[in-house]
Amino acid sequence: MPTCLVVQHAEPEGPYAIGTALAGVGAVAKVCQVYAGGLLPPTLHGYDGLVVMGGPMSAASDDGFATRGAEVALIEEALEREVPTLGVCLGSQLLAAAAGGKVYPGAAGPEIGWGPVRLTGEAATDLLFGGLPTEMTVLHWHGDTFDLPPGAVHLAGNTEYANQAFRAGPAAWGLQFHLELDLAAVTMFATAFGSEAAACGVAPSQITSAAPSSLDRLAPARDRLLARFAGLVGARTA
Repeated sequence: MPTCLVVQHAEPEGPYAIGTALAGVGAVAKVCQVYAGGLLPPTLHGYDGLVVMGGPMSAASDDGFATRGAEVALIEEALEREVPTLGVCLGSQLLAAAAGGKVYPGAAGPEIGWGPVRLTGEAATDLLFGGLPTEMTVLHWHGDTFDLPPGAVHLAGNTEYANQAFRAGPAAWGLQFHLELDLAAVTMFATAFGSEAAACGVAPSQITSAAPSSLDRLAPARDRLLARFAGLVGARTA
């Protein structure tokens, strides 16, 4: 049975729709809750996929992030062995770092709340992004950004942050934004991280009130992209 390692850095930042997509192809999501002391495997041998979720720490520093080095090493292994990999928010920054890019605080400041991303021309032929709407409204919740790694394919951006999605190698994708959330997850984010939003002038209630309609519009693209990723994981042992 295909097995995907999911690295979770914070209680609210679980796999949500990613886990649903993996289950849809008969794959097992083995969640390692590093925030609760979960131990990462030393290698990806025995795993058919890797998902690295978001979190409040910096992908550029070990300070307050004891597992950063081990996570980067796993991503480097995934890139070398072409293990299907998906990095979300912090996970996308870790993927960028593992592939040779630089991670740093964004000059535009924190980007929090519902907002657009626009796909690039290269996205049209991408295994995950091909055929998706050229503009989508997604939930942003980050302060850091990154330079595209050498050889990476730029897949999405917006006016605040040019690098919102990319592919590194043939089978690793980084999404700076949150595509995986459902309504319960948005509520958890707003509760756990609401002070961050408020500090940026975005009321948590504004995020939760916009969630039902935003998620309804996003769901078809979300489910299509995540099903494609899950299919790659499932195909490793098919």
